[in-house]
Amino acid sequence: MNNYQQIAKEVLMLEAKELLATAQTLGEEMEAAVLLVAATQGKLVVTGVGKSGLIGAKIAATLASTGTSSFFLHPTEAMHGDLGMIGKDDAVLAISYSGESEELVRILPHIKRLNIPLVGMARAKNTTLGRYSDVFLPVHVEKEACPLDAAPTCSTTLTLALGDALAVCLMKHRNFQKEDFASFHPGGALGKRLFVRVSDLMRKDSLPIISENTLLKDAITVMSEGRLGSVMLVDSEGKLTAILSDGDLRRALMHKDFSLENASLCYATKNPKTFTNENMLASDALALIESYKIQLVVITDSHSRPLGVLHIHDLVEAGIQ
Repeated sequence: MNNYQQIAKEVLMLEAKELLATAQTLGEEMEAAVLLVAATQGKLVVTGVGKSGLIGAKIAATLASTGTSSFFLHPTEAMHGDLGMIGKDDAVLAISYSGESEELVRILPHIKRLNIPLVGMARAKNTTLGRYSDVFLPVHVEKEACPLDAAPTCSTTLTLALGDALAVCLMKHRNFQKEDFASFHPGGALGKRLFVRVSDLMRKDSLPIISENTLLKDAITVMSEGRLGSVMLVDSEGKLTAILSDGDLRRALMHKDFSLENASLCYATKNPKTFTNENMLASDALALIESYKIQLVVITDSHSRPLGVLHIHDLVEAGIQ
């Protein structure tokens, strides 16, 4: 019987061993690659075939999302017209573990003919890809994790890790910050935390606003129609004086003098928490709402007049964390 747990551990240990070995021997070639790419005025075009191509596509995506304009180009497509996608101000990152992939090797003379800077990644410098490269990043492993020592495993893991290392080095070189990352990922959690503001999420239309002298029975009707579980009470000048929530209403039922004919203000929460800055980040608003242990906050103008409301459910549904 095969011990699959042990086999899996051996694969991970072997791949980790190759990563550590490269980390200990990696030399100035990484710095040269970083400086070459950083000096590129155009895009970094990543190319490769087979498993190397799949890894290259991921590297291109990582670079593009971390401040290095990049895209993946398949060598076969390049030989059939897409070579024109490479501009005179671009650079190329070519990946082939053997360094001899036929489809890739065929485009190398054309890349050099156009004087396009080339960063190569292969197992050895004395390969065709290595000889064509202006900067060469060695991707050498002693053994693949495949029991036949055939399927790319350790080599693809190492290639991917070197691509990540290149991307991180370029981030450091450009002083790429989380705000920059968020600008490339506006739909992600970080983008939402850094760009979505209270004004983007607060409800402004058909707000449940009543006079503070409104009878409780009428306030309940407005509360039901408003679908916020609360109504805002304002004085004669339109200034917010209190909020009547469904929680306030439940507590009011316990009062021995409870009456639907009483003014709403008798049972409402006076001096409720409010925001006056509708440009506040929604993530900061969520933090405050959670610290106050409330579900709804009113956004007011400088004269305490309600402009909108922000409910914790709106923040959660928008993916604010």
